[in-house]
Order: sequence, then C-alpha cells, then structure tokens
Amino acid sequence: MEETEMKTLKNKITTLVAGTLVLIGASVATVSCNKYLDIVPDDGIATVDMSFNMRSTAIKWLYSCYSFMPADGNFDADPAMLGGDELWSSMWETTIWHPEMQRIAFGQQSANAPISYIWGSMYQAFRYCNTLIERIDEVPDIPRWEKEQWVAEAKVLKAYYTFQLIRRFGPVVLIHESLPVSADVDEVKVYRDPIDECFDFCLDLIDEALPGLPAKEQSREEWGRITKPIAATIKAKIAVYAASPLFNGNKDMQTLVDNRGVRLFPDKTEQQIAERWTYAVQACKEAIDLCHEASKELYYYRGSLRANPIIIKELDLRELLTDDWNNEDIWMNTQSGSYGYWSSRQDRTSIKLNPEQFPDIVIRGDYVYVPMKIADQFYTKHGLPVENDRERSGVDPTAIRRVSGDEVWKMKEDYQTAEFNFDREPRFYADLGFDGSLWFGPNRNNPAPGEIPYVSRGRNLTALSGYHCKKYSSWEMRIVSQNSWSSPAYQWPILRLADLYLLYAEAINEAEGPNGPNSAEMFKYINLVRERAGIPSVQESWDEYSNAPGFYKSQLGMREIIQRERLNELAFEGQRFWDLRRWKTAPAEYAKGIYGWNSAKMSNRALYYKKVEIYDVPPFRVRDYFWPIATSDIDVNPNLVQNLGW
Repeated sequence: MEETEMKTLKNKITTLVAGTLVLIGASVATVSCNKYLDIVPDDGIATVDMSFNMRSTAIKWLYSCYSFMPADGNFDADPAMLGGDELWSSMWETTIWHPEMQRIAFGQQSANAPISYIWGSMYQAFRYCNTLIERIDEVPDIPRWEKEQWVAEAKVLKAYYTFQLIRRFGPVVLIHESLPVSADVDEVKVYRDPIDECFDFCLDLIDEALPGLPAKEQSREEWGRITKPIAATIKAKIAVYAASPLFNGNKDMQTLVDNRGVRLFPDKTEQQIAERWTYAVQACKEAIDLCHEASKELYYYRGSLRANPIIIKELDLRELLTDDWNNEDIWMNTQSGSYGYWSSRQDRTSIKLNPEQFPDIVIRGDYVYVPMKIADQFYTKHGLPVENDRERSGVDPTAIRRVSGDEVWKMKEDYQTAEFNFDREPRFYADLGFDGSLWFGPNRNNPAPGEIPYVSRGRNLTALSGYHCKKYSSWEMRIVSQNSWSSPAYQWPILRLADLYLLYAEAINEAEGPNGPNSAEMFKYINLVRERAGIPSVQESWDEYSNAPGFYKSQLGMREIIQRERLNELAFEGQRFWDLRRWKTAPAEYAKGIYGWNSAKMSNRALYYKKVEIYDVPPFRVRDYFWPIATSDIDVNPNLVQNLGW
C-alpha cells in the first residue's frame, strides 16, 4: 500500500475494539463519576443527534468522554498497585478477596485472556471524543469560547487515552477521526503505528488543545476537568516517557515488525535519542511555569494542630496524599473512588484513640503489605541509600536496639526493634507502619510520645513482611465502633507537582548531564522535593555523609539519585510499576524478591528479626514490558502484529 493511501485510511478510522468496529453511536456511556461527572441522560438513553440538540445534553456527552478514565489506585483494577513488586497480598488463596491484578506479578499474564485489558475501552473512548469534536458546532446554545474549550478537553483526553495504551502495549493504532458505521469491515483491519508516531500524535493533540483551555478551574463543580496546567503536565509526562529507554531506541524491540515490513521500533542515532530528552526538558519547564501561575506548590500541612516538629513533618508527608484537592494536586481522578475503598483493600487499621486504655494499634494485615526491599529503599536520615551512609557502615540491620532520644517521636519510647528501623528519613516513618512505630491519630494537640498509639509485634502486627503502608491513612481517621471507622475522603492523584519536578530533573540530567546549562534548575527542583521530605540537599548528603563524595557529578550517578528519589517520593502511588519499565530496570528490581521478617516467629523478638523469603517471584522477562494483544482480536484483524514473546 502506498504511503498516501495508508494516510487516507488512517484518517477514516474510527473506534476499534480489539481490531473490530465498535457500534456505539446510538447511546452515551452510563458510567457515573464523582464530583461533576453525572452523565446519565434524563431519559436513560439518548441518540447522538439528541445529544447535540442543546447544551444540557451535549455536556453529558463531554462527561461521557471523561468516564473512560482508568481507575488509578483501585486495587481491583489498577495493575500498578498489585501487579508489580511494591505492594504484596497474601489473600490470593482466600475466598475473602481475590486480587486479580496480582496475577500479573505472579507471571500469569496471557494472550488468551489478558489481565487489565483496556484495548477495547480506550478505542471506544476515542469514538466519544471524536464525535464531540466533530458535532459540537451543531449545539445552538453554547458560546464559541465554550465550544473551543470542550473540543480542547476532548483532544487532551484522546492524547491521554492513547498514552494509556502506549504504556501497556507500545505501538498502537492511531485514531484520527470517525469512520461511518456503514464502513466496510476491511477498512478497520488496520496496522499499528511506529512508536514515535504514536507519541507525536499525543503531543501534537495537546499542543492543539492548550490555547482553548482555561488557566484553572472556575468552580468546585469543574474540579477534575482539564485545564492548561493539567494538559501541559500530561504533555510533560508523555514527553519523558517518549524519551525513556523502553521507547526511545529500544534495541530489544528491533524484531517487532508488522506484515508490511514496517519496524515499530525503528533504529535511532544518539542524536535522535537525545532530541527526545531535549524536547522533554522544555515540555516539563512549560508545565512547571503554568502550574506555578495557577498557584500550585509543594504541600505542607495546613491544619491547626500543635505538635512536635517531627510529628508536623510526618503530616507534611502523609497529608499530601490524603488532604483532598490540595495545592500540590495537579489532576485528581474522580473515577477512582476514595480513601474508604483503598483502606478496605490495603489493610484494616484500628487506631485506638484512648492511649491509656488502648496503647497500641491493631492491624489486621491479611490484605496488603510492603515487601522489605521497598522499606529498605527509603533513605537514611542523611538522605542517602543505607549502603552509602558512612554512619551506617558495619551496622547489622537485624540487631535489636532500644528507642530513645528524638526517635521517641517515630517509635515507642523504650521499645526494642530492629536497627533496620532506626535513623531513617521522615518518609520512612510517614509511609510505613512496623513493629514499634508510632501511628499518629487525632487524639489531642501537643501529645507526648507516650500518648501516641503505636504498632506492636504479635497479636496486632500480622503483615507477613512486617511492614504496612501507612501513606493511605489520613491522620484524622476515627474509630466509630469496634469494627468500623470514618475518614476524610480523598480522590486519587494522577499528577502532582513533586512528580513533575522530578520528571524535569530527570529530563535535564538525561539531556545534558549534571554539569550542563540547566544543572542549577535540575538541583533546584530535586532539592525542593528533598527539603519537603526533611532531608539534606543532594550535594550536602553526598559530600558530607556518604562513602562516595561527588557521586552526583556524573550523569550515571545523578541518574541513580533521581530514580531513587522518585521511588521514595512517589512510593505506593502507582508510579513505580511504570517507572521500572520505562527505565528498563525492572529485571534487576524484580530479582530482589519478596522478603520480610520471620512472621512465623513473631512471639520471639530475636527469631522474628531474621530476613526470610515470602514469595519466589518469577523473573521479569523482555516480553513482560508490554501487554499482549488478545489472541481473539488478532484473529479478527491479522494486521495487528502481536507483541514479542506472546
């Protein structure tokens, strides 16, 4: 087929679900969404024509476009929560809860029945977005500026949904405009587009959309709708992914060729690889500027509680997730649910608010726990990996130590726990619950250390690894009765400012190293994140406290620092799953296995603090970087070449 004919065909393509045409023109979606996304038509069903007769029905079509947002943070639907190695569940063999996403971590992904398979739903979403773009001018009672805004929102959603497919499948079929329902079946037997064309499609759509978007939401009713800062940050993230090793000159994918002979991962020169990073630098900087203009800033606890500075620092770090719609949040997913759902899947935590009567925290850890390697990943108090901190040299992490000094604001005074848990960065104590750790709740102002509930080994610490995720739990969670609690609801953050800052630092380092013209910007933004985390700057940490002074002065050293910073700052937020893949570091990380303390010996402190393997994780293979396309879809459209290894 000639190139011009191929382009003509692409421009006629409409929605594909697994390689077939989706006939959805007669109705709108009925998926409801929190906040503003109430999209069910008054009569339950609306034709396309009816939907564009007036503003009141057209806006429901716009909300239908949003209704396809992936359920980020949902343990039953988001593969980034239990499909990787950051959180683990022991519930697989039970009838209480069967965490389907964990099958990905177990190596049970299959081309016959792919897990978390969004191929069809995303192509359905494209049809909704395209229909709005093509028909919005038919609505008589909408001003021109509002039509332009809705079209811009639909274009950004198209870009974002395409990006969702790219992260899972690599090269995908690009949808430019709708195809009539009467189209011949052969017209939808299309090919996947090369990876750079896929990314450029997303980036170009967002560039087209930006002028039509507002600088910020105009009211609470519009929270979650796309604005300039949101669109620019999506663009920045897509640009960084496009530049990352998994997608940018990936030689492991050289043999992914369709039956036209088109290579979906073409060869690249070093200059072409570098150009992607240079583009990402600019995209991140533009996004940061727009976020700052919209008053986005790193979160610090904004309540009235009076307490020790160590407790307030913990709230800086815990509440950045659970303080709903705070100024660090760039884009929240109103589709994902809220705290109550995640808590019921993450653990069952009962904070006893009367410490004299209930001095500890009861945690039923039979749902989800944190592998030891993730706990080990957090820095020391000097902002360094444990193995690089001179003060930790020769320290046995399994040795028993008594809590004293300032540590009494992190762990119970006089409690004996492992050296592993001492002298760690504030994020370690804010994000994790473990034997002896304090779990601060809303019991009183200015509490003394002995008045703060704590976690104790034995009857109330049952996590197989010995570590729970505390990050999801608001400090204002209250016990209502013996078996129930209440907590402030919060939406799941898709994008927050610290994420963007670290993407910017990463792009600068990859584009020019740590000594280039933008090095001051790189250090500025990573150090802002570290400052909020309560640790020294990169330079101070490595020069004053490490066994490798100046480590940050090389591109490789700075790469390790930035990647570790992302893993710590964004822990348990669904970022690690994708970052390990785009960096191509997943095989090495998965090889570290799933370990924890010896829970079988919980009654004996000395025997408990022995590292044991909990689960023998399958090796991460090249094929695991991308999802398989369902075999049934390829049977319908043989032009959809399968991903390697499937």
